[in-house]
Amino acid sequence: MKHLSMKEGTAVRVEIVKPKGQVAFEDLRSADLVIDAVYKGGKSGNLRDDVLSKLLGCGNAGGFRFLGKGPDYKLVVLFTTDNDPDWPDLLDPHTGLFVYYGDNKSPGHAAGSKKGNKLLETIYNRLHAQPAERRLIPPVFVFSRGIEGHDVVFRGLAVPGAEGMGTAEDLVALWRTSGSSRFQNYKAVLSILDVSVIPRAWIKDIQAGNPLSMNCPAGWKSWTEGGVYRTLKSPRTVGYRSEAEQIPSTSVEKEIIKTIYEHFQSRPHDFELCAAEIIQLMDKRFEITEITRKSVDGGRDIIGKYNIGSAGNSIKIDFAVEAKCYAINNSVGVRYTSRLISRLRYRHFGIVITTSYIAAQAYKEIVEDGHPVLVIAARDIARIMLEAGISGAGEMKKWLEGKFPKMH
Repeated sequence: MKHLSMKEGTAVRVEIVKPKGQVAFEDLRSADLVIDAVYKGGKSGNLRDDVLSKLLGCGNAGGFRFLGKGPDYKLVVLFTTDNDPDWPDLLDPHTGLFVYYGDNKSPGHAAGSKKGNKLLETIYNRLHAQPAERRLIPPVFVFSRGIEGHDVVFRGLAVPGAEGMGTAEDLVALWRTSGSSRFQNYKAVLSILDVSVIPRAWIKDIQAGNPLSMNCPAGWKSWTEGGVYRTLKSPRTVGYRSEAEQIPSTSVEKEIIKTIYEHFQSRPHDFELCAAEIIQLMDKRFEITEITRKSVDGGRDIIGKYNIGSAGNSIKIDFAVEAKCYAINNSVGVRYTSRLISRLRYRHFGIVITTSYIAAQAYKEIVEDGHPVLVIAARDIARIMLEAGISGAGEMKKWLEGKFPKMH
């Protein structure tokens, strides 16, 4: 789009340059889909401002959106607002895995009764059936909310499951409690394919019922025909997480961490007992063998073994834990990470677990020196508890009081 301006009496042609990585509302119906590009919403103040219906021909509301009739939809859109504290959808750009929660978010219904969850059941059943059934799985387009108004961001072309993930792991029914009522919802794991641009020509082919046309991306074809997961992985340029990446990002995550910290604030060394429980909640293959009182600093050593393999055919790797119950703005520094590293023997690994975060210098030394140390920071703890069914401060307090009661 161009216009003329006047400068010193001369007409000068001026280009109006659209911001890079943005697609204007009026261009949506002809636009390609580009990873992490922003697609601008309308300004009328109603559903006509919706972006996704114009981009893909799907519905204009909800987290699950479809084109076609179920269960054989032509395409599916998963839209995440990134702000549902009870059901924290998560895209990990480093691994290319996307965790998305279903649409049964209140009591009174079976997990598979809602339209979106029925879709999840269908596509994961097809995933685990005969290879030919993959052809019946529709392309899944993932979008997140943009910064302004009805804007959305394209996050990628997804397929159900992940490389090496078992049938009991990629679609899981989780229990939650609302008031005194219990109910289940699905947690689905999908892989974002290594496809940087979705051409408009392929979108038109999908809409016409021909997803394996000559215009389909190679990654989609490889997965559909051969089950090959060519996942879009984006390794960090910096090998350690920033403070912002380690601390809670939602109000519920913050409430969970605050509740844990306040429970152990007057007796921080007792947090080691809780830390051991959290580690086992994270992965049941962690086996805690000893929590011993240390006379030097009043703390405890947590020692355990990590089981690799299956029953009757496994090995155990030793690990040690440094646990710190700190306020969210109080970082764990080099003193404590170095102490843990000094305790590690050959073929051992360590875990630092804290209700705060690891200071940049300490984290940097762990990564750059190649120490086998796993960091479980405040955000990690909160998400482990959410995965375990703790959906807020009230349930977190009840869990802590039941397992680690305060002595009066």
